[in-house]
Amino acid sequence: MYQYDQHDRTLVAERVRQFANQTERYLAGELSEEQFLPLRLQNGLYVQRHAPMLRIAVPYGMISARQLRKIADITETYDKGYAHLTTRQNIQLNWPALEQVPDILAELACVEMHAIQTSGNCIRNTTTDQFAGVAEDEIEDPRPWCEIIRQWSTFHPEFAFLPRKFKIAVNGAKEDRAAIQAHDIGLELVRSAKGELGFRVLVGGGLGRTPMLGTEITPFLPWQHLLTYLDAILRTYNRFGRRDNKYKARIKILVKALGIEAFRQRVHDEWENLKDGPGTLNEQALDQVSRHFIDPDYESQPISPANIDQQHADDKAFNHWVTRNVSGHKRAGYAAVTLSLKSTAYAPGDISTEQLRIAADLSETYSFGELRISHQQNLILPDVQKASLYALWQALRDAGFATPNLGLLTDVICCPGGDYCALANAKSLPVAEAIQRRFDDIDYLHDLGDLELNISGCMNACGHHHIGNIGILGVDKKGEEYYQIQIGGASGNNASLGKIIGPSFSRHDVPDVLERLLSVYVEQRIEGETFIATSRRIGIEPFKERAYAKKNH
Repeated sequence: MYQYDQHDRTLVAERVRQFANQTERYLAGELSEEQFLPLRLQNGLYVQRHAPMLRIAVPYGMISARQLRKIADITETYDKGYAHLTTRQNIQLNWPALEQVPDILAELACVEMHAIQTSGNCIRNTTTDQFAGVAEDEIEDPRPWCEIIRQWSTFHPEFAFLPRKFKIAVNGAKEDRAAIQAHDIGLELVRSAKGELGFRVLVGGGLGRTPMLGTEITPFLPWQHLLTYLDAILRTYNRFGRRDNKYKARIKILVKALGIEAFRQRVHDEWENLKDGPGTLNEQALDQVSRHFIDPDYESQPISPANIDQQHADDKAFNHWVTRNVSGHKRAGYAAVTLSLKSTAYAPGDISTEQLRIAADLSETYSFGELRISHQQNLILPDVQKASLYALWQALRDAGFATPNLGLLTDVICCPGGDYCALANAKSLPVAEAIQRRFDDIDYLHDLGDLELNISGCMNACGHHHIGNIGILGVDKKGEEYYQIQIGGASGNNASLGKIIGPSFSRHDVPDVLERLLSVYVEQRIEGETFIATSRRIGIEPFKERAYAKKNH
């Protein structure tokens, strides 16, 4: 993974000292709330329902065992003994004391971490596939490109105060696991007919109050022009994006208002003045970053797990876990393993101090000391020898990481909701727990197969409910919490936005409604058909009729 140079260390250390002084002045009454607001946002600090929330940057989801142990120490010293993994591959602390935040940032700086640009109207953390660098279907490793974008965007003087927050995702595999169509800019690494490397560029995607999927602005951008083209897009947005209404300030609104052809022309006009300038990349610049992402010391002939078939036959629980939580790997004899953070009765994405330390230890024992954070709010060990899977599974089971539900109904993506967030209209976590408790039969879950359930507590869509196969949105109805249900959303190559099935339901009714929706799928599916495929084939009406049948009766 990328290692800080002296410039990086100096920059982060100076930012820590600067924010410590700003916080001291605010607490002394020398800075008003209004003056302190942009300063704290620039350092990832929000004011939530009960306490400040600090969002820690984890660039493109990569984190080391050393860094994870530091997070554990921080949660033990400054928080309530746990951290939260986000859908944008970052880490959040939900209970830090404001006066201790500068101390937390200083601790993070010791292990090359920070909270810079995790909030505010700037370019946020660039995200990618959690299996980047090891995926079997990878065309090109996206991590060096994410790092190039990170270096370009951090403290970019022209884009520090954009009309609204800005998110970029990069995908380097045949299957899009980075949800690039749901981002302000989506970048897909592709090769031309001549084998030349470049990017297919999408623009104007995003969820929230007005969900939209990105539109292709160019099918092939030579890699040398990546930064100049991003500059051109951001300059166009910064110049023409609305600032009078925050609900209409995202780039997706500008793209829709202008139309993609007019927007493309404005970007092209801007790019003409940039594309052969100093921002143009060359082989030396690419090599300088790429050397940080070389393969670990894989064994050329890893030990063959001769008894793994017998282990599958003898242990049904292990077999379930391998089926769902173990993914293929580009290197023979290795696998990528997902550590589930979706056990019933625990908030999706929450990880305790003890679990953080155990995960760090296991990464050093089994995966070269490296981990990843996924969009699904789980942890990944990317480089595990298949011969070690059974021993690893036993250790994960003891630590509460072995729930065999990756990609299944109870692998819920869920925002913190009204339990923490001041913006939320309704609570999300109790709904997620009620669903997990209702559908706790692992054989039934495996029979249902791949099914993405996403829950958001408000229209900001931090739980990405628009692109869940089933999406649940908390809404306020005259001071009471209700839940709107959508069907048919999806991320990936064939992304789509869900459609609302009708009026909202009470929290108590949600598990029953979900059971009725699933019964339609079980009755209507054809062999081998996933939930999303069935819903696209039969449409929304059969689900709608079943969902409201009891209510109407």
